[in-house]
Amino acid sequence: MDLVNYDLNLLKDYDYIIGIDEVGRGNLAGPLVVCGCIMTYTDIIDKVNDSKKLSEKKRNELEPIIKEKTFKYKILEVSNDIVDSINIYQATKQAMLEVAQYLSNDLDNVLILTDAMKLDLDNNIDIVKGDQTSYAIACASIIAKVYRDNLMIELDKIYPLYDFKNNKGYGTKKHLQAIKEHGYIDTIHRKTYEPIKSMILNKEKPSIK
Repeated sequence: MDLVNYDLNLLKDYDYIIGIDEVGRGNLAGPLVVCGCIMTYTDIIDKVNDSKKLSEKKRNELEPIIKEKTFKYKILEVSNDIVDSINIYQATKQAMLEVAQYLSNDLDNVLILTDAMKLDLDNNIDIVKGDQTSYAIACASIIAKVYRDNLMIELDKIYPLYDFKNNKGYGTKKHLQAIKEHGYIDTIHRKTYEPIKSMILNKEKPSIK
């Protein structure tokens, strides 16, 4: 596996690799989810790849196996209010930094790999399309994706009109129509994202608590 070989080449100079990825940067609703994991490389998991390249069924099959075979992992939720208050870039960066610091605590000679997000750390490498390059990042992407999708499925049970179980918070036609007809949900929707921002400015619909 090219993803595994990428990490193994780096492990010649480091004792541990932390792979960090996020899910939910572009969504209108739901939290940003960041996951980091330290994988072991003695028992490689077959079929691991960027979570977006895997079917939902395959992600759900791999996720518990990945968790079982990690040396250590951390999942962090970032609420819509925090995303709105500091912007999605800063929210992602801060969450990744927090995850990195948590996982590297008490460990020496650690390399932190992040997916397209440069952290203010000397031992960090940010990789464009990191979830298609690094095994550790790909594993983190699968954990984060399954975790966030399950959150949105649970939110769909509370707010079925918004079709969260299918759109996962993205601005699909059905989701946008529901916002137009029923307003945004104050505790879930990102109010600095269009079209919700315009709705608030134009006072078109009240929020749902």
